[in-house]
Amino acid sequence: MVSAQMQLIEGLNALTAGLILLTAFAMVATRQVQGVMRFFIVQSVFLAASALLIGIGRGSIHLLALGVITILAKAIAIPWVLRRMLPGELYERREINQVINIPTSLLIALMLAIAAEFFLSPVTGTSTDPVVRTNLPIGLAGILIGAYTLIARREAIPQLIGILAMENGAFFTGIALAPDLPLIAELAIAIDVILIAVVIGVLTRNITQTMGTTDVAAMSELREEPRSWR
Repeated sequence: MVSAQMQLIEGLNALTAGLILLTAFAMVATRQVQGVMRFFIVQSVFLAASALLIGIGRGSIHLLALGVITILAKAIAIPWVLRRMLPGELYERREINQVINIPTSLLIALMLAIAAEFFLSPVTGTSTDPVVRTNLPIGLAGILIGAYTLIARREAIPQLIGILAMENGAFFTGIALAPDLPLIAELAIAIDVILIAVVIGVLTRNITQTMGTTDVAAMSELREEPRSWR
């Protein structure tokens, strides 16, 4: 009975891992800021579901608490903070400027996911834990794909979501490697992530009010005009 329950939990965790990877691809393929934020919320919910499943399977109260904290911090608090701080025009029908087009970006994201699986195959091949074999390559793929969005996108908010997606990938790997992380560390990580969103939200709002854009490439071309002392 216990073995059947563990097999069910491991199967559901593998399904959740696949959905997390799909949301990473969806964030790469989405052109609107609001759509990218929605997929980040969905990814965070799947991430919390994985933590809850592993917590139930291993009897870890820390993972159960971490799943609840993830939903509160990433699926509720961060989107609310950003919507409150940033102008509505940054979300509504706002297309993201990209250095590389969507089809090429999806191909690169697929290659990064394959590279993550190949790179970790010596580790996952020797592990006897199905959760480790599932979470490690998917987590690394999430980190790499999130890092790619920092390069491919020019605006501040999509880049912030890319950073948060990288943190999700690291989180997905961490819950398999360190299931008994102390609760105080879990709370500290959640608070840090929210603070990052608050700081970047404030900076983005001020930049938008001052310059009228959040395009990083456009801001890099700004030059201060020299003024005469006379």
